[in-house]
Amino acid sequence: MRTFTLEREQRFPGPPDRIFDFFGDAANLERITPPSLGFRIVTPQPISMREGTLIDYRLRLHGIPFGWRTLIERWNPPHDFVDRQLRGPYRLWVHTHRFTPVDGGTHVHDHVEYAVPFGSCVDRMFVRRELDRIFDYRCEQLTEILGAC
Repeated sequence: MRTFTLEREQRFPGPPDRIFDFFGDAANLERITPPSLGFRIVTPQPISMREGTLIDYRLRLHGIPFGWRTLIERWNPPHDFVDRQLRGPYRLWVHTHRFTPVDGGTHVHDHVEYAVPFGSCVDRMFVRRELDRIFDYRCEQLTEILGAC
């Protein structure tokens, strides 16, 4: 299985525990996901986040509805957490979120390892472009909500 990597970094004012708390609240995903995806959490809230937590979502991609189930594989406040797709559109999706204190704020590093059906051709033609669009939107929303360093 061929895997691909997506990396994003941002800096925010405030200590890692405050920034981690925002990212660690699953309800905030709806705020930072493009409206065109029709993203919604179907797991009853509030969700108690810890290793082993399962979260179910519904969304639409190119008009096609699908479910997504995430496992919180690692939960290490306020340093990092890892979510893994158990069911959804990807053959593999592992998203590591890291929070590091820096002068005047927090550095957030996202590392996503993913795989798609039909490999690099599908990734190059559709998936990577869509992921870049989603993460660009996320970056804009996070800057608006949390501020920028």
